[in-house]
Amino acid sequence: MTFILLMAFTLSFISVDAQDQNNFELSKNIEIYIDVLRQLNQNYVDNINPGELNTTAIDAMLEGLDPYTVYIPESKLEDFELMTKGEYGGIGALIQKQGDYVVITEPYEGFPAQKSGLKAGDKIITVDGESAEGKTTREVSEKLKGVPGTTLTLTVQPFGDTTDQQIEIVREKVKIPNVPYYGMIRDNVGYISLVQFNANAASDVKKAFTDLNDHNDLKGIVLDLRGNGGGLLSEAVDIVNIFVPKGTTVVTTKGKNPENIQVRRTRFAPTDTKIPLVVLVNGNSASASEIVSGAIQDLDRGVIIGERTFGKGLVQNVVPLPYNSRMKLTIAKYYIPSGRCIQAIDYFNKHGNGEPDKIPDSLISEFKTADGRSVFDGKGINPDIKIKMKPFSQVTADLYAQNYIFNFTNEFVLKHPKISSPEDFMITDEEFNNFKDYVTKQDFDYQTETETLIKRLNKSAEREGYLKPIKPLLDSLDRDVKKEKLHDIDKNRKQIEELLRIEIVTRYYYQRGKVIAALLNDPDLAEAVKVLNDHSMYHSILIGTYAKKETGE
Repeated sequence: MTFILLMAFTLSFISVDAQDQNNFELSKNIEIYIDVLRQLNQNYVDNINPGELNTTAIDAMLEGLDPYTVYIPESKLEDFELMTKGEYGGIGALIQKQGDYVVITEPYEGFPAQKSGLKAGDKIITVDGESAEGKTTREVSEKLKGVPGTTLTLTVQPFGDTTDQQIEIVREKVKIPNVPYYGMIRDNVGYISLVQFNANAASDVKKAFTDLNDHNDLKGIVLDLRGNGGGLLSEAVDIVNIFVPKGTTVVTTKGKNPENIQVRRTRFAPTDTKIPLVVLVNGNSASASEIVSGAIQDLDRGVIIGERTFGKGLVQNVVPLPYNSRMKLTIAKYYIPSGRCIQAIDYFNKHGNGEPDKIPDSLISEFKTADGRSVFDGKGINPDIKIKMKPFSQVTADLYAQNYIFNFTNEFVLKHPKISSPEDFMITDEEFNNFKDYVTKQDFDYQTETETLIKRLNKSAEREGYLKPIKPLLDSLDRDVKKEKLHDIDKNRKQIEELLRIEIVTRYYYQRGKVIAALLNDPDLAEAVKVLNDHSMYHSILIGTYAKKETGE
């Protein structure tokens, strides 16, 4: 007994001693930091900006931790509020720098830009009389934002016109919808797209689900979390609550301080616990998206389809700092119902070069779902059915990145006052040939990986003295590649048509139409419908007897 008491006293002494040492180090280094700043201000050869130096120092300090712990000075508070609340005062449009000017790329339906007649492709010439030439997208964006109810005057040059127009716009509160679209797709399957977890996300999903269930013979539901980077933890818990009973543990947060150890359970009676559910995810589904998809998987309430998720198992809280500044601080890790944490990158044990690495397989642990299926921590949410997406070809990516698809669509809209519905609109042979002609007239070119390698071979051969004998061979190879490139657009017609179709539909039917158009040839959605209509397959996945597979286009 004496030995045990002595050990306990020793451990307690060590702990207190370590904390005292930390406190001393903290006080010492604060004193050093303040004196460095004071010496710079008094004695440096030129005038300094203490505020900028302080922000730089804080950013450098936090950079050594994790990418989610960040300092937010007062000057950036408005952008932070937008990011966390999904709303701001402005005109409601996406913009992009093209050449010397910023252009409208996508006005939001029902907001000032669209109501004022602004369209994609319109060039912003001045904002409140100040020239926008040479301004960055960020600089113009800051001018367009402001207090709702205030007026700004834009001079724009509509696409296809050489005459400038002056437009007065009254800023409004612009709130990006959590659920941009929901509806019935096929075979009595409902679909809900959730793009963020801002305030009211759970009530928006519940409303969509209830509407679909009340007015249709609903046989299954698809919740789409692809590209959803997360948001409010409370909304994630309440979304899971729609499908599971009251009192179910959804997520547990565990941090260094006792107040950061919390168990989040469902608070309400569920809306439905029986209708088959599929959750779609991809590599950009993170944080709250992983809580929802991971909890649904751990509780065996639904099937997860798509790509492995991002793997963000860290919880942040915003703490106030002096002079109206903030810090977003990682305070805990979250653990979903099986007990696993799906954090994929170990920011807390970095290599000698300071770079974090993915959690190694040797440290991955096995956990069990409610009905005994094996699931694993450390690497995001691994879908029950993986869909391997085919990447864009080089020609498709360049046509999109260089705005050929965007600008062709601008030309298309000038000639077509209306199109058929988002579900029915298709790219005809005539329109695809028109696009090819447009691209040819614009002298479109792009660098393939093969051409890059040929250039490197030429340089290497010249450096090593082999160029003269092999130059004819390399020139012939280069000509053959360029000749073959002429067929790349036709070879990748399916991909290019898909981007053209979605871009064109968006011009007429805005964000809702974009979602509908994108679903038409969606392999993830097709697999979801297949699973929801095959009851034996659906249940075999949930009880763990279905062999996981990977499909692709």
